[in-house]
Amino acid sequence: MINDIINKAKQRARKIAETQYEDTCTVTERTPHRNETNKRTELVETQPLVNQPCKLTYKETTLIESKESSTTSSVVQEILLFISPDVSIKPGSKIEITRKNGTVEVYKNSGKPQVYDTHQEIVLEIFKGWA
Repeated sequence: MINDIINKAKQRARKIAETQYEDTCTVTERTPHRNETNKRTELVETQPLVNQPCKLTYKETTLIESKESSTTSSVVQEILLFISPDVSIKPGSKIEITRKNGTVEVYKNSGKPQVYDTHQEIVLEIFKGWA
């Protein structure tokens, strides 16, 4: 009984989180594919997710560094993608995000996501090309 109540609360919390998804994203991965003509393995672009609802956010953090008598500070911006916990985005994937105003921004997944019951958070970097 208590588990049912907890599960229903998680479902409601997830629905609330997903109402915040104002953007959409298309994920492109490069996967190995054997070319039967030349017998070589080549990287082929595939799109496992197209127009997936999501939310892009920015978080600024001030870093303070002290070296003996002088103190310096710098501001670092972290780019986060909030998306359904049901999808899988591989590290290094290219992620094209269409914002609610129609602009398109291109990033890459920089690592393993933080997955929660209601959503997952993926740290992004600006896409500068395939590695």
